[in-house]
Amino acid sequence: MSLSCGVDVGGTKILGGVVDEDGTIVEELRVESPATDTEAIETAIEQLVTELKSRHRITAVGVGAAGYIDKARSTVMFAPNIAWRDVNLKADLEALVDLPVVVENDANAAAWGEFTYGAGHDVDDLLLVTVGTGIGGGIVHDGELLRGAFGVGAEIGHMRVVPDGILCGCGNRGCFEQYGSGNALVREARAAARAGSLLAQTLVDLAGGDPERITGPLITEAARAGDPFSIEQLAGVGRWLGEGIASLTAVLDPAAVVIGGGVGEAGDLLLAPIESAFRSQLTGRGHRPVLEIRKAQLGNRAGLIGAADLARR
Repeated sequence: MSLSCGVDVGGTKILGGVVDEDGTIVEELRVESPATDTEAIETAIEQLVTELKSRHRITAVGVGAAGYIDKARSTVMFAPNIAWRDVNLKADLEALVDLPVVVENDANAAAWGEFTYGAGHDVDDLLLVTVGTGIGGGIVHDGELLRGAFGVGAEIGHMRVVPDGILCGCGNRGCFEQYGSGNALVREARAAARAGSLLAQTLVDLAGGDPERITGPLITEAARAGDPFSIEQLAGVGRWLGEGIASLTAVLDPAAVVIGGGVGEAGDLLLAPIESAFRSQLTGRGHRPVLEIRKAQLGNRAGLIGAADLARR
């Protein structure tokens, strides 16, 4: 059976695993990510792959990285959380690990993982929306990963939804992820808590009395326990997501939308308002097939699994 290695490079950790043809992770390793030192990152990836290669017959390595990857799937042109600027990561790593290497955007890799082995395995056209600190996206069209003319497509988090809106980390204002992400969820909850809203009191108590200690997982936990304010905060994010997905559907017409990422773990507390807003805003509603909105199945291993499969292919 063919084995490949998937590596998911983040700002705080590097996750690597050996993946078989069925998408099963045979072995997994995790190391810290020295995000400010590009040479140290490559060394960490080399050590991780070398250790896995010593125990498994790996044929190729796929690397998922948060950033703009060129059309050739080799150069990281820009990464927001890692000090990569125009780095030919493919060439560097191939010299270090002596194996073929494919470099892919992390959300694209996750979309491919869900398409091949997860929630989208039964469709040919898929949109993955990852809802975490920001919003990421990956698109599979007619069974192929859609990357765009220059390799940097599917950056759906930076679709402008509010003219002159909230300043985004990308430098523009009004980006989708400023309203439908984990950051937006926490920002709005903290603002209400700082303003002394009685509705936010349960959250403030859970945060030990400090509004700055309110986090996304804390809001989700409180919502699951029935806190009305926390439920409404998640619903607000869900409405933004549903409306954004409706706009994307008008362009892409996918058969299914898969919701992943940390905030996606809120389940129906997020998915129900997403679907409600989506159905109310979908262009041509009532006169067209309606896609399914599904929860991701592979969790935070989707990128690793997808990168490994892309490298194998």
